[in-house]
Amino acid sequence: MTRLWGPLSTLGLALAALSFGLDQTVKYWLLHVINMPERKQLTITPFFDLVMAWNHGVSYGLLTTHTQGLLIGISLLITAVLWMWLSRSRRPLTAAALGLIIGGALSNALDRAVHGSVADFFYFHFEGLRFALLNFVFNPADVAIVAGVALLLYESLLERQQD
Repeated sequence: MTRLWGPLSTLGLALAALSFGLDQTVKYWLLHVINMPERKQLTITPFFDLVMAWNHGVSYGLLTTHTQGLLIGISLLITAVLWMWLSRSRRPLTAAALGLIIGGALSNALDRAVHGSVADFFYFHFEGLRFALLNFVFNPADVAIVAGVALLLYESLLERQQD
């Protein structure tokens, strides 16, 4: 029988809720209070701007599609698999990483369901060079997903060194 709750599920759920809530709060503020759809761009520092970008693809605008229902379904399927992994997790770092990924994925999926695409705002640049030498605009959910994946990679490297 598949177990859907484990000893570290509370930790994962808390981080999922935190990353989801933070992302949705920032997006609401930027969309409705700052009104980024009308402003289009707001320079914060010489290397960081807030811009309005609607992402119809997956991470950082890759694989652009207008079939948002498919992307929502894939996000929900991946979230379910990650939750099953989380419910069996015995390491706090794994639970934290999975929680971050789940929260970010669900928040972006909600954007797709409500807006038909994901709202992205953060844009880093330096003297004509763009973030990671590409034109990436991202949001807090993307940061949570990348941080979660980085924690999983870090943990797997630690395991290798301990073997």
